[in-house]
Amino acid sequence: MNTQEAHLRVLCLTMNPSVDLATETERVVPTHKLRCGDTLHDAGGGGINVARVLTRLGGECTSLCPTGGSAGHWLETRMREEGIPSVFLPIADETRVSFTVHEHSTGAEFRFVMPGPHLTEGEWQACLSHLEQLPEFPDLLVASGSLPPGAPVDFYARLARLCRERGARLVLDTSGPALAAALAEGVYLFKPNLRELAELSGEALEAPEQWLGAARQLIQRGMTEIVALTLGHLGALLVTRDASWRAAPLDIPVASAVGAGDSFVGGMVAALQQRQPLQEAFALGVAAGSATLLSIGTGLCSPEDVQRLLPQVQIQPAD
Repeated sequence: MNTQEAHLRVLCLTMNPSVDLATETERVVPTHKLRCGDTLHDAGGGGINVARVLTRLGGECTSLCPTGGSAGHWLETRMREEGIPSVFLPIADETRVSFTVHEHSTGAEFRFVMPGPHLTEGEWQACLSHLEQLPEFPDLLVASGSLPPGAPVDFYARLARLCRERGARLVLDTSGPALAAALAEGVYLFKPNLRELAELSGEALEAPEQWLGAARQLIQRGMTEIVALTLGHLGALLVTRDASWRAAPLDIPVASAVGAGDSFVGGMVAALQQRQPLQEAFALGVAAGSATLLSIGTGLCSPEDVQRLLPQVQIQPAD
């Protein structure tokens, strides 16, 4: 088996990409002009962030997203600069711009997330058609982020059916009705935060045994094979049908939480692409998500920080 055959093919889909801006000011107050510092610009959106982290950790993938207008053109240029093979499907509306403001006086972070462009039926159908016509379908398809206006609630559910038909594994990170519809079809790996898992279960989920129970219920109902639950300052939890592991949070200063969940997914997928055991993929995900907390704004994690933090990740059986 050659190296190309050994590594899984990965495609990262971002239906609602964005140009992410990040800046800082002393204090956020109404009415007054807020004098800001330098502005950082990055290509963003869930799947794009996953692709950026995966590539930084030595993985390979193709990025797929709809783009339009001058913001879309900028995003395309940045992705080429980062060396990520990408397919951009043209849309008439303008790609969204979102921004984050760090408040010096309190350390608080203000995140302004726009809804995104309105996709016509032909535009969102073009994304599915492109995937359907791929001569080599990915082994792992990562779908991450919100759906833009105009895309149907069952878009990710259609994607889940397509993956099943083509023998691929779907890694999904989204929320709301689009998530519920996709889980009804079944996915390979689902990465919720605690709020998203609680919404699905209809319970408060205040204790670790409740987190575990809610994740196992999804697996038993055939909605997902793996639940990778990120818990912020409480660490993370990985649950399969046969096992479960808990990762303690790392003792590190938090500069920004932007992109931490996407980085967690990127780390896991980077390990899964190389066919590493699931427990090792979990550890790399925790290290990548934690490393992103060290980066202000939309910079995501550096590979050096990931490798430095990885030995500190402690994983124990969850029950």
